[in-house]
Amino acid sequence: MMENKKTVAIVGAGPCGLAVAYELLQKDKNIKPIIIEKLGCVGGLSRTVYKDNLGVDIGGHRLHTNDEYIKSIWFKFLEVQNSPAIDDILANRDVKYPKNGKNPNEEDDVMLVRKRFSSIIYNSKFFPYPLKFSLETFLNLGLKTSFKAGCSYIKSMIFKRKENNLEDFMVNRFGEVLYSIFFKDYTKKVWGLDASQLSCEWGHQRIRKLSLFKTILNSILSQFKFIKFKKETSLIDEFYYPKYGCSQLWDLMAKYIIENGGEIILNSEFVDFNYHNDKILSLRYKTQDNEIKEIPAHFFVSTMPIKDLIVGVDAPYDIKQEALSLPYRDYILASFYTKEFNLKNSTNYPTINNITPDCWIYLQEKDAIAARIQIMNNWSPYLVGDYKNNYLISLEYFANETDDFWQKSDSEIINIAQMEAQKYNLFNKEDILQSFVVREKKAYPTYFGSYKEIDKIKKHLSKYTNLYLAGRNGQHKYNNMDEAMICGINVAREISGNV
Repeated sequence: MMENKKTVAIVGAGPCGLAVAYELLQKDKNIKPIIIEKLGCVGGLSRTVYKDNLGVDIGGHRLHTNDEYIKSIWFKFLEVQNSPAIDDILANRDVKYPKNGKNPNEEDDVMLVRKRFSSIIYNSKFFPYPLKFSLETFLNLGLKTSFKAGCSYIKSMIFKRKENNLEDFMVNRFGEVLYSIFFKDYTKKVWGLDASQLSCEWGHQRIRKLSLFKTILNSILSQFKFIKFKKETSLIDEFYYPKYGCSQLWDLMAKYIIENGGEIILNSEFVDFNYHNDKILSLRYKTQDNEIKEIPAHFFVSTMPIKDLIVGVDAPYDIKQEALSLPYRDYILASFYTKEFNLKNSTNYPTINNITPDCWIYLQEKDAIAARIQIMNNWSPYLVGDYKNNYLISLEYFANETDDFWQKSDSEIINIAQMEAQKYNLFNKEDILQSFVVREKKAYPTYFGSYKEIDKIKKHLSKYTNLYLAGRNGQHKYNNMDEAMICGINVAREISGNV
């Protein structure tokens, strides 16, 4: 009977929250997960935003993992393509796919296999990302700069810095010259602070195994197709991507959760917890109609930002203030549907209309406001409407809610992005068929300021014996999609073991 089931209340329907609910249903049919989500859809920071027949991801999300269980979940809902996608056919690409799977041109629930291409624009020249050590790269840098970079890297290998901050971390792995060219200004643009002011923990979290040596080694070994080796996530050649964007995967997971006894309540925002001593008894949330409702539960999982969670629990003044001061970076996407795209293909990989095959292009130019260019045609043509003739191009901006840039209207953002697009020869104003802006608060937990007190904050929250913190914002940890899911699965397993 339903009333005999143990209830687990989960705040947040992103990859982590969905993974918690999914795994609980796998482990114990006597557990009922209930997810509260403030948005009107699932997917959280990894969702796809749809406008008419167009779809853009918030940040773009490559599905890649070395965890076989995570892969099994992805492929349970979306089978890998066994035939060429429409852009493979139109570009006449010579590609091979597994025999088992689905044809993406005949069925919808398909996981595409995508080639990973990214570039950097620096000093008006294109560099492949990750860097490839070719004659073209050296010529673009200039022989003098290339020589200085090599000497700088050798110096960094011999004289290691003590890693007090992110700048130390990066210089130790790439040398001071390459750090100054490819990391210093870009880091400040993305995070709003110089790398010398950021904790080196970000580096250990995101690129701990990456270095110039591994980049060179990858560049060399990739030339020999018969050599099989495990690549770092930052160096992968291909990735999986749902036919209709990441939200397609999350929607299918949500459907499964509901059909198997779980519940997902959308458009509902966390208010606070009702607790007694060290145990939480219930969760209160506000509906879209401003009605306050309550969910009694045996266990609680929070994937929301810690600064939002802290207002709903008991905490000493200093702990509460430190949690409320935790830093985040907010995100703005300015997206354009255009009839022209001027960046052409300089690789041997064929594309429709010979556009660049890049998924992302990083703008390292000092005067650029945008940080990245996202080309959705190369993620999935099925998200682009008239993919034969038109293009879905986005410029990505990073800001804080208090910044003047964030306060600008959508039309002002579009005007700025359009001028930057023209400046960097992406497209002209007259090429634009449609445009829109997507904003995401607290998209990236950051590593400075009161972050140094994160362990103290988490220790206090751990006093609640039936509360679990999970996911990127739940742990204030800038992790990948698969890592967020693994975290959620581990939490679910711990809960099911305690029932």
